[in-house]
Amino acid sequence: MIEKVSGIVIKTKDYGETHKIVTLFTKEKGKIGLVARGAKKPRSSMAAVTQPFVYGLFMIQSGRNLGSLLQGEVIDSMREIKEDLMKTAYVSYLAELTDKVLDSSEPDPYLWDQFLQSLERISEDETAEFISMIYEMKLYEKGGFAPTLRGCVSCGKTEHIAHFSIQEGGFLCATCRHQDSEAMFLNEKLVKILQLIRYINVSRVGKISIKKESRKLLRDLLDSYYDRYGGYYLKSRNFLKQMDKFEL
Repeated sequence: MIEKVSGIVIKTKDYGETHKIVTLFTKEKGKIGLVARGAKKPRSSMAAVTQPFVYGLFMIQSGRNLGSLLQGEVIDSMREIKEDLMKTAYVSYLAELTDKVLDSSEPDPYLWDQFLQSLERISEDETAEFISMIYEMKLYEKGGFAPTLRGCVSCGKTEHIAHFSIQEGGFLCATCRHQDSEAMFLNEKLVKILQLIRYINVSRVGKISIKKESRKLLRDLLDSYYDRYGGYYLKSRNFLKQMDKFEL
């Protein structure tokens, strides 16, 4: 059956001399793999619509394993991302993590919308790192390993929260702080920022100014948390870390 879907290219792989295997994150069908025949030919109409991060409308034909990408129409090439090395590094990371977390052919319109909005915000010169953290948390939730940040992970209290425990998987209040001697202290502003990152919709994010030291602390915290609970090896994550060191 031939169908039209809205999708974003999250992964491509060469297939033979002239073809590509394209992984799309689609609104209607979730993550799907498709063969794009002739997409490697420079003059092919498929060449433009099978570039990384392209958002478009795609005509597809489902198959038992890989389906076929018949044609596509570019809605947004995300050119501004591809022309900026740091933006490319962040979006590559988000795309790879999306590919790892999602099961095939399981639609999630909300997550798809958050991914598209994240790319659009990063493309518009928003802070790539902060936007990526927000979408990252959505993927943690999808993968079943998101931290508990509405209150203390142990007793549920929402008052006197000042520590984040990787071991316990979330905030600890002053009473429960003893459960993890290595829990990281966060001031009130950072507690609120971390809650914002965890629960806000990307479309509702306004301009937020975060000091470089605070930004690094949050990034290190999320990296350490992912190292413990994520479990997926991500080539793009290693590259991003190197890029981030260069930026700092």
